[in-house]
Amino acid sequence: LELRRAIGNIEVGNVAVTPALDLNAKFIIHAVGPCWEGGDKKEAELLEKCYANILKTATKNKCKSIAVPLISTGNYGFPKTLALKIANAVIASYLEKHDLLVYLVVFDKKSYEVSAETFAFVKSYIDENYVEEIWKKEYPKNRFYNRTASSSMYDEVVEKSLPPICVKENLECKWLTTLDDIVEKLERSFTEELFARIDEKGLTDPEVYKKANLDRKHFSKIRNNKNYKPSKNTALALAIALELNLDETKDFIGKAGYALTHSSKMDLIVEFFIKNGDYDIFKINEVLFAFDQPLLGLNVA
Repeated sequence: LELRRAIGNIEVGNVAVTPALDLNAKFIIHAVGPCWEGGDKKEAELLEKCYANILKTATKNKCKSIAVPLISTGNYGFPKTLALKIANAVIASYLEKHDLLVYLVVFDKKSYEVSAETFAFVKSYIDENYVEEIWKKEYPKNRFYNRTASSSMYDEVVEKSLPPICVKENLECKWLTTLDDIVEKLERSFTEELFARIDEKGLTDPEVYKKANLDRKHFSKIRNNKNYKPSKNTALALAIALELNLDETKDFIGKAGYALTHSSKMDLIVEFFIKNGDYDIFKINEVLFAFDQPLLGLNVA
């Protein structure tokens, strides 16, 4: 408090920095956000300015990471949905040109509201597909299998179920027998697939790891390990960063041994955004958070 008093008055949208003293940080950046007065007093612009100044000050003081709250949403009455949208937009824009790890801190779900329209669309998509998947599990088609089906139908089903490494000849597998044949069947690893796609799309590493909500250190770990095994969340985050369509996403995460399933709400939410061509990972994480699902990226393994 003494340090804050020593600073004196801070104009709305501006910031000041002091040592963190006994806190587990190097600095405290003091910021003054706007009070909400109906929206016609340039409150949104002032909040944007506030976040921008916070991030610039962090970089100026050579901070590698920073934690910021949803400013002005408490006693200042700023609408939480709008404040969240502004915070995400300013942070995302800043990270396009600067290397800084930013944590957006929320203290409870009430502070992290998703727009009613988005929530309704996603909930409808989950309800429709999640229930359908559960129904399939409860009442699998093979319970009602017609035992009088012709042998040709049976052969067709078996043929389709054969592993791709087999060649069907009268329902017998002709297994690959030479080392050369096996090597030819090897596919690219997840890491190789990732960087091949980055090259194909003409992207840079920073563009990808920032869009995937990862930091440079984590991404370097992936690049330097051909056999890197990501978590499913990281694999999906990178698929979002690459803006892959649904089929491409399934193939991509399959390289890491994962699949999209309609028995997972997280998978359904990600699928919803991909189908709608919306690759904003911050927006996706907002919805995942609202549905109590794990977030994408965030430097998890």
